[in-house]
Amino acid sequence: MRTSLGGPPGVRADFPIFSRNFGGRPLIYLDSAASSQKPEVVIEALADHLRNHNANVHRGVYALAQEADAAYDGARRRVAGFVGGEPETTIFTKNATEAINLVAYAWGRANVGPGEAVLITQMEHHANVVPWQVLCRERGAQLRYLEADEHGELSLAQLDEELARGDVRLVAFAHVSNVLGTINPVAEMSARVRAAGAVSLIDGAQAVPQLPVDLQQIGADFYAWTGHKALGPTGIGVLHGRAELLEQMQPFLTGGDMIASVDFQETTWNELPYKFEAGTPPIAEAVGLGAAVDYLSALGMERVRAHERALTAYMLERLAEVPGLRVVGPGEAERRGGLASFTLEGIHPHDIAELVDRGGVCIRAGHHCAQPLMRCLGVGATARASVGVYNDRSDIDALIDALNAGREVFGL
Repeated sequence: MRTSLGGPPGVRADFPIFSRNFGGRPLIYLDSAASSQKPEVVIEALADHLRNHNANVHRGVYALAQEADAAYDGARRRVAGFVGGEPETTIFTKNATEAINLVAYAWGRANVGPGEAVLITQMEHHANVVPWQVLCRERGAQLRYLEADEHGELSLAQLDEELARGDVRLVAFAHVSNVLGTINPVAEMSARVRAAGAVSLIDGAQAVPQLPVDLQQIGADFYAWTGHKALGPTGIGVLHGRAELLEQMQPFLTGGDMIASVDFQETTWNELPYKFEAGTPPIAEAVGLGAAVDYLSALGMERVRAHERALTAYMLERLAEVPGLRVVGPGEAERRGGLASFTLEGIHPHDIAELVDRGGVCIRAGHHCAQPLMRCLGVGATARASVGVYNDRSDIDALIDALNAGREVFGL
């Protein structure tokens, strides 16, 4: 495994997919905010587990089952340690969406009632909007929003004003916006929420792949993220929770493995974290995610952040050269994650994505599962380019060339 970042001959060589080409053009992947590519070590970890160690976990006493137990439980320890969490309060889900729904269902329905409020922000992904809409509708509670200003940032003063009303039970917010790129002051926000007697939940799906994350320093009550954006497999997400809250909560899903005992009329629950992991868990996916966090740890998350920050600064600089192009979100790379969402005058975002694909460049176009934010921005959609550890400046240059070629196609 190589530990220098960027394109060839660095990290990119660790990712088999970059050996592909499309129409004679090399793959230029600028859509890591949607899903990251996978290094060979992750692919091999999945394959090796399925070839050589495949068995169900926490059920068998034979040697193969013990190997599977060790692989699964070992992956949990490494995943927890990667973000400064504890294995007992690190729950495997199928994605960040399920992790947030778990909290909305198992904590929210027991703790949010009529006349109370859930507070979220205008920049949230639908995964951190819809569960709270459903909860508030069912419980007769109010859903309120922190506004994103013209720079794509939140106001701590508005947060304090909302908390001072005394009816907020939970505040849910993104660590990094998947549209604006904004890095929110999550430790400060969590501290203010806790001081007001409310509970905090952070959507860390965009943060964990690119920032050093320390759950102890952040101090949130719940923190959710997903494996497939962090070089890991699809089908596995993570919820970290405060132990005393998790102990009080009823299970989200019920069935096998999350029980201590089952009688004809009564059931008692398993200990944490298994209480929230009903049925056969994503065993191979956990092994793959363990390999992914090992890979990122070997690179060093400070270096990952520095690499992606530098690429983002270069991307903002180059995008500013394209006539009629407007980037949304903070203007400085220091204040944003490794992405840039933009509009281009005279070309619909979906046409932008199709035109740059002709140059072999993969970007995202659409509302990015953030339709409320799009309404605040006054647009129906944006194009979005996002970087990963395997990108370098040449990828940004290819994007700019493709955008300029697209302008020519439209006669701009």
